[in-house]
Amino acid sequence: MITLTINDQEVKARKGWTLLEAARHHGVDIPTLCYHEAVAPSGACRLCMVELKDGDWSKLVASCIYPVADGLNVYTETPKVQNVRRWVLEMLLAACPGSEEIATLARRYGVTTTRFATKSANEACMVCGLCVRVCEEVVGLSAIATVDRGVHKRVGAPYLKPTDVCVACGSCVTICPTGAMAKIFDTVRGEPQTKLTQLQA
Repeated sequence: MITLTINDQEVKARKGWTLLEAARHHGVDIPTLCYHEAVAPSGACRLCMVELKDGDWSKLVASCIYPVADGLNVYTETPKVQNVRRWVLEMLLAACPGSEEIATLARRYGVTTTRFATKSANEACMVCGLCVRVCEEVVGLSAIATVDRGVHKRVGAPYLKPTDVCVACGSCVTICPTGAMAKIFDTVRGEPQTKLTQLQA
């Protein structure tokens, strides 16, 4: 077992755990959007940032991908952490104004407006990649992809052509943190019954 402190409380963690796993195991709440236990973490949204301190030294890290280690001093609610969290939520409000899930989470942390330019009022996808990862890692298919680059990056079917690789299992809809996949699911799948029949044969 590894010994570290979280918010000045000494805790034990298993080797191989991340800071997020250790915190949640001990009942410490750290908000996340792009994280889910069913798939490998990616650190995409940065909402789970925590601060590591050692005397006058400190740094911010994404808790979902940072491994536990002996002697770490972890803080989950410092002014630096709260500031980053508010910035992330402001950016998400601008990028995903159509997501009630994000708006609700933002209000929880006192963020009700954004200083950033807002995209389409109906946009809800934060391009976290959870749908892509669950399709590949859990379902064992690749019916969903991230397409384009930079500010034009988005989720869709590979090559933006609906695919019969999709078996309409609904995993992507279930795992989506913003509700976006329910709105775009029909643009991803082609004829799901084709692949489903093959799998059952």
